[in-house]
Amino acid sequence: MDDVLQIEPLAGRRFAATGIALEPAPFCERFSLRAGPEEVAEVGKEIGIALPVKPKSSKTLKKISALWLGPDEWLIMAAPETGLSAKMSKLDGTLCSAVDVSHRNTAIYVEGPNALAVLNAGCPQNLSLTAFPKGACSRTIIGKSEIILLRESPERFRVECWRSFSDYVWNFLVDAGKSAQI
Repeated sequence: MDDVLQIEPLAGRRFAATGIALEPAPFCERFSLRAGPEEVAEVGKEIGIALPVKPKSSKTLKKISALWLGPDEWLIMAAPETGLSAKMSKLDGTLCSAVDVSHRNTAIYVEGPNALAVLNAGCPQNLSLTAFPKGACSRTIIGKSEIILLRESPERFRVECWRSFSDYVWNFLVDAGKSAQI
């Protein structure tokens, strides 16, 4: 990936209002990982992070995050300097599927005391701290777009979406942020 020019679709955009801030997340490597229960420990050892096996959970270690999306599915995200691609290529002998989706997705940080109100304007999921605590993640929707939502702290969320829907998701969140001011 070193020789590829990466252009982020939301580069340069920012939105801030009372109690809410939106910011595009920096580029990261992303892999859609599928593995059976017999391979989970081996895959985790190879990539350097134990894969979470509890629904709606995630783990982060040394700039690598693993998000549980289903009984045999994870989204693995990492800063480019972690060498995630090289680690994933070592899985050749393991019965699993690891597909690089780095160029398919982008992400938006939604942060502030009004983050819940902004997200709940288009996300039907219960995002209270009790139901969706720090580290919780799930595949859900915002408006009409599928997203993967990760709660990084009580007032900070990471919204993963496909690049082709990123303008829609951004504008939806901005509109919801403006409405949260009323």
